[in-house]
Amino acid sequence: MKINTRKMSYEEVTKLPKLKHKKPLKPSRFLATVVRIVSDVTLKQTKFSYTTERMELVGKNEPCLILMNHCSFTDMKLAYGIFYPRRFGIVTSVDAMSGILGKLMRILGCTPTHKYITDISLIRDLEYMLKKNKTSVLMYPEAGYSFDGRATALPRKMGVLMKKLGVPVVTVITKGAFARDPLYNMLQIRNVQVSAHVKCIATAQELKEKSVAELDALLAESFSFDNFATQRDEKISIDVPFRADGLHRILYKCPHCGAENQMEGKGIHLTCHACQKTWEMDEYGQLAALEGETEYPHIPDWYTWQRACVRKEIEEGTYRIDTDVDIAVQVNLDGVCMIGPGHLTHDENGFHLTGGDGKLDYKQSALASHTLYSDYYWYEMGDVIGIGDTEYSYFCFPEAHVSVTKARLATEELYKLKKYKK
Repeated sequence: MKINTRKMSYEEVTKLPKLKHKKPLKPSRFLATVVRIVSDVTLKQTKFSYTTERMELVGKNEPCLILMNHCSFTDMKLAYGIFYPRRFGIVTSVDAMSGILGKLMRILGCTPTHKYITDISLIRDLEYMLKKNKTSVLMYPEAGYSFDGRATALPRKMGVLMKKLGVPVVTVITKGAFARDPLYNMLQIRNVQVSAHVKCIATAQELKEKSVAELDALLAESFSFDNFATQRDEKISIDVPFRADGLHRILYKCPHCGAENQMEGKGIHLTCHACQKTWEMDEYGQLAALEGETEYPHIPDWYTWQRACVRKEIEEGTYRIDTDVDIAVQVNLDGVCMIGPGHLTHDENGFHLTGGDGKLDYKQSALASHTLYSDYYWYEMGDVIGIGDTEYSYFCFPEAHVSVTKARLATEELYKLKKYKK
């Protein structure tokens, strides 16, 4: 999937018409049927099936809030495989609704929002979809794709939103979708069976009876999955010769020598070019060193160790990303504008982006968001760090030696530390 791009100066970008808010449309039955038919190819390829729990408590035509985990673009097809012909709108990122596809998505009932930014209008849109349009709403509370096969950090106090909307809450947790198309693997599809578990975690009445903390706990329980552990424990074989391609995007730091951004995932091997240590990724998603100790056979454990290293840097005052970047800016749904080179720093104060021949100077506090919009091979352009506000989205493509994974981990740890101190 690609996005419309055009070269412009930053000064020209500031004169473009801003994104105007529009009320969500009621999903077109015809277009939903087309999407369901198109999705059937993927559903059959993956031998898709799903189980349900407490779904008898949700009326056939009763609007509900659907919270689904996010692994890949396949997720939307799975949702139509589960819920069609129930009508539902989808909360979608602004960049995903660019161009002609965005116009079709709007007819499908999608509404755009900025990732990881407080957007009061989105809450009004959700209420409009549920109460006025009388359709269900599908949201991906993680907003971004999973990096290591576990849940991306969830927004705080989702229970507040659940109570405000007052409709049944349904979770959808997939199994196999991540293994089929993990973000790090450069869009290379694997032949993996996919399933899902669909559960009503709270009815409208239960929302009134439960506290925000209890609702948050129910959501956290649903999103406590580990796709690599599932692959290992259930012996799901993915015996493809490219299974470790791009694995260095997740595992950027060598646990043997401590070097960063010297890792390379290629074929079935992950190699540190600083110390030459190599690990092999087996068909069940586990790592084994070719020589010496295997520090972290389980990829999420390696990822957790990297998080601890980042937190230590922050606490010691040594964490900093300081890199030249290429900048894309989005102000409306016509695509993104490439404004050329700039410079991005990230430290305990947050992000600072400059560029546009000295006309762009944007700062984002460490308390602005609980996580970061970072992505691999973003719209087939490159690894990206996304920051911004409700008017401007800045997509920064850093130099090759900078890890967007580390930037996300640091953003999450900075937020937690700052929030705790506050």
